[in-house]
Amino acid sequence: MSQNYTIALLPGDGIGPEVIKEAVKVLGSLERGLELKLTLNEVPVGGAAYEVDRHPLPPETLKTAQEADAVLLGAVGGPKWEKIDFSLRPERALLGLRSNLKLYANLRPAKIFPALVDASSLKRELVDGLDIMVIRELTGGIYFGEPRGVELLADGTRTGFNTLVYTEEEIKRIARVAFDVARKRNKRVVSVDKANVLEVTGLWREVVSEVHSEYDDIILEHMYVDNCAMQLVRLPKQFDVIVTTNMFGDILSDEASMLTGSIGMLPSASIGGNTAMYEPIH
Repeated sequence: MSQNYTIALLPGDGIGPEVIKEAVKVLGSLERGLELKLTLNEVPVGGAAYEVDRHPLPPETLKTAQEADAVLLGAVGGPKWEKIDFSLRPERALLGLRSNLKLYANLRPAKIFPALVDASSLKRELVDGLDIMVIRELTGGIYFGEPRGVELLADGTRTGFNTLVYTEEEIKRIARVAFDVARKRNKRVVSVDKANVLEVTGLWREVVSEVHSEYDDIILEHMYVDNCAMQLVRLPKQFDVIVTTNMFGDILSDEASMLTGSIGMLPSASIGGNTAMYEPIH
């Protein structure tokens, strides 16, 4: 008896439609080989949605994603939409999907394929066999914190501001994801913060250490984000699982991905709620 699943297809912009087209071919092969019944519902997102609905995440797109078992996202954004209102830019659709689908954990593996070892910018001996999992907190931190914006001061100058906020519970749940993933790998976690400067990430370090007491089989190390960025290009194979905040994870996961020789060859999974979202890294 076949299993039935519904998948929301969000091709988006740029290379997104081309990527999703190829992914659908793979899904077709899986459907035939594994006795699956897949219902594919395609809806616009990002710039493509803005052109039609004047919003990067129309209600119908969000509804389709919420009702699906999984979401496949292509890509969003491009120079064409850089001058529109900030709140309506294609990239804002990603934040809407993450928050509404409660996708608080982003898993980005940086695993090098033997055929791409020589495509890496680092020497073969530094990256051969590389296998890192970057776990990024996805629905908190500076990307979601309030207040935010740009204001005109009384003297006529402009000031921009964003707010970095994390609750204890947000930190606990992403830490548990990291430790659970590490148990299936090499049982080592590096928690990345800037606890020597930012009080928020001082709390991050404290809470991650507290959660670690539940996982005595896992080795935990704390590392400042600037040191981590350096260590990724100095000795990348020292890492197994990296867990960090939204913004730090955004940056470090791209850095780790490029160690493999091609960022576009790697996947990304966003999990947490009832629906998971999968996409290529761009």
